[in-house]
Amino acid sequence: MINQPSVDVMLTKLSQDGHTASRYELCVVASKRARQIIEQNGGREDVSRLKELSIACTEIASGKVGSIKD
Repeated sequence: MINQPSVDVMLTKLSQDGHTASRYELCVVASKRARQIIEQNGGREDVSRLKELSIACTEIASGKVGSIKD
């Protein structure tokens, strides 16, 4: 379970340009970024993917990763 960064902080960072992000959108963005990180690491088969998900959440909270509406 991830406690830091908080969900509220990540939702605030995703909610920009007059668009309010949902928790579902946060999950989609975080999982896509975590998959990108796994692919960049050569697709190693680790037992836990929590590390990649934690990195993705930290990047969302810092504003490095966002979402694009189609």
